[in-house]
Amino acid sequence: MSADAQVQDIRVLDNPERSRFEILLAGSVAGFASYRLRDGAIVFRHTEVDPRFEGHGLGSRLAAAALDNARQRNLAVVPNCPFIAAYIAEHPKYADLVQGGHTQPRGNH
Repeated sequence: MSADAQVQDIRVLDNPERSRFEILLAGSVAGFASYRLRDGAIVFRHTEVDPRFEGHGLGSRLAAAALDNARQRNLAVVPNCPFIAAYIAEHPKYADLVQGGHTQPRGNH
């Protein structure tokens, strides 16, 4: 499959059974953002993209979809994951979601 065809077949889905958002490339998991739900908030713990797919913007697409989902569900965001924290810092339209206004990772993952 060509890179162009792969880019067109990208989906991000919430997998609540595994407590993570998954980015699917041609139906296969290419990365994920794990989370924990607590008291009206979603705590992002870790984001990972398969090394074979790094550098193609999949992490950014995953972060945006996960944060858009949090907004739709009226969940505050706790960005304990350094990738999610950096994404929010680079995309201020998500800053209002951050619980307490802290965009730096806090605590353990």
